[in-house]
Amino acid sequence: MLRNRLLLGPVFIAALIGLLWLDEWIDRQPCPSVLRWFDTDNTGTNPPGLVLFALGLIIVSIAARELGRIFHAGGVTASRRWMSIAAISGLLVSGALPERLSSGRSVAIVATCGALVLIGSLLWHIRAKHLKGATAAAGAAMFAFVFLGLMLGFMLAIRKEHSAWLLLSVIAITKACDTAAYFTGKSIGRHKLILWISPGKTWEGLAGGVVGGAAIAVLCVYLHQTYGTGTGVLATVPYWLGAAGGAVIALAGQAGDLLASILKRDAGIKDSGKIPGFGGVLDMIDSVLLVAPVAYWLIGLL
Repeated sequence: MLRNRLLLGPVFIAALIGLLWLDEWIDRQPCPSVLRWFDTDNTGTNPPGLVLFALGLIIVSIAARELGRIFHAGGVTASRRWMSIAAISGLLVSGALPERLSSGRSVAIVATCGALVLIGSLLWHIRAKHLKGATAAAGAAMFAFVFLGLMLGFMLAIRKEHSAWLLLSVIAITKACDTAAYFTGKSIGRHKLILWISPGKTWEGLAGGVVGGAAIAVLCVYLHQTYGTGTGVLATVPYWLGAAGGAVIALAGQAGDLLASILKRDAGIKDSGKIPGFGGVLDMIDSVLLVAPVAYWLIGLL
């Protein structure tokens, strides 16, 4: 597993950086008439996050099917098609709504979409006039709507308000925590963190992950202040505050990983998919999903 991670990890990192660079480049290009409604600041350029939005649609579509597999293994006969529809709908209403809408109208659209997902899923699962498992399946669809769609949508919300490189910093801190926790736990881990949820996690690994996340956060602050444009959240953040923010993101990432472990252990499976060394797409983004809303509000406070 470690060998596969070392081989595929750099490929995924390079692809992500390339997509973020493309997103920044497209953001500076003239906005076609079909996207003018989203040009809320009247700059005449494309709205930020177009590439990331397309990537998000692909990710949640695959992750929703993996989530459906987990629910099936746990005895919930949820439709994977409706799981995908629910996840995509959540991402659409959280990432594609223009900022010109009032907060009340935006909340109403999100709530309406959630209601439609719930009702649509119920109707789908009782179409054959069998009621058994219909409410559980509808609950699974709502779980995909929130857990995959709305929560990943916070990453798009960060991109709407900030540069792609700030978003990269958030992801880098999260994954640095995962990596540091893994190697620290393997090396010196002795005391189990929560044995009944994730037998492999240790308190030493958690501490190593938090330290690793804080260290990368300090590095990100340094890079933004040294090589950045002089604007943005991290341009004026002191190093100690960057380290504290990195520690918070690291803790949120570990909590997201534990949440995914609850789902998989409840279903009696180890991995959500079959990507060598990584499990599945859901295994790769589980920590990011919980980090996304935490990072959004943390950046707002900074």
